[in-house]
Amino acid sequence: MSINIHPSAFVDSNAHLEDGVEIGPLCVVGPDVKLAKGVKLVSQVNITGDTEVGENCQFYPFVSLGHPPQDTKHQGGPVSLKIGARTILRELVNIHPGSDAGRPKTIIGEDCYFMVGTHVAHEGLVGNNVVLSNGTQVGGCVTIGDNVIVGGLCAVHQFTRIGNNAFIGGMTTVVKDVIPFGISVGNKQMLNGLNVVGLKRSGFTKAQIHALRAAYQTIFAGEGNFQNRLAEVEAQYADQEQVMKLVAFIKTADKRPICLPGKT
Repeated sequence: MSINIHPSAFVDSNAHLEDGVEIGPLCVVGPDVKLAKGVKLVSQVNITGDTEVGENCQFYPFVSLGHPPQDTKHQGGPVSLKIGARTILRELVNIHPGSDAGRPKTIIGEDCYFMVGTHVAHEGLVGNNVVLSNGTQVGGCVTIGDNVIVGGLCAVHQFTRIGNNAFIGGMTTVVKDVIPFGISVGNKQMLNGLNVVGLKRSGFTKAQIHALRAAYQTIFAGEGNFQNRLAEVEAQYADQEQVMKLVAFIKTADKRPICLPGKT
């Protein structure tokens, strides 16, 4: 294999490019950038800073990666960005590195698909197989788990957590933590049950889904106070790994409150 660089592109001589990298017209690649095997920059992609891109990623026009974070507390210290293998970034995607005022690294997982105009701010932690739909804006210090789908034109508040296998409906303003396997839709943001469709697509068994549904009902619709209901589920489903992940997520809530179901 060979490296293919269009004559109109600028690639710093200190950038690290592995076999099979393709760099299209008018791209700019900075000196500390690392592009793994098979990475393809279609055209007019700008990558700078300490940015590492995994194998077989594909970036479309006007993707911008690694420029200083939009954090007024950042003092210009060393920060970095890492993007996992086979991730696709469509037009106008913008991702910032970490901040020296907090966590210095932003990490995007493998097999992600970020659609047109999406943004991930400083110190983001995004899992594997995550879809951010058109126009989604993710604030600083946000954590998004694996297998999450975020609908178009969503805004995710800084410090918010979205758990594994959650689904966020289009145009939702996410200002509270969304539990793993949950589905959250609308403004003001509410929890709208479990993301059963996503669970089935991800290969969860009927027994696992049944346990999660039962646990959900106890936690969010059972009798007594919330903490007692949570403790009841923790004791009753101690042998159910996915339920325990749900309980752990809720118990570790810190910066943002947990999103709850709306009143009917």
